[in-house]
Amino acid sequence: MALFKKRTVGKPGEWYYCLEHQKVEEGPDCPGRDRFGPYASRTEAEHAMQTARERNLEWENDPRWHDASSAGGADGDRDD
Repeated sequence: MALFKKRTVGKPGEWYYCLEHQKVEEGPDCPGRDRFGPYASRTEAEHAMQTARERNLEWENDPRWHDASSAGGADGDRDD
């Protein structure tokens, strides 16, 4: 018997979106590295990928995350 068991964190009533299985799960079904959440409802978890896309788009267009030194080249190369 193992002295320390690696346990999945989560509780029943918490909803997650599993990235590996691409489905909504309640409670601690899959490891934390493979899921988004917890969400308060099943519906929120069902929309996890859409929420992530929206947040990524907001981040990509947020001028606070783009410094002047990387804005110079269209190909992403910087002259350091």
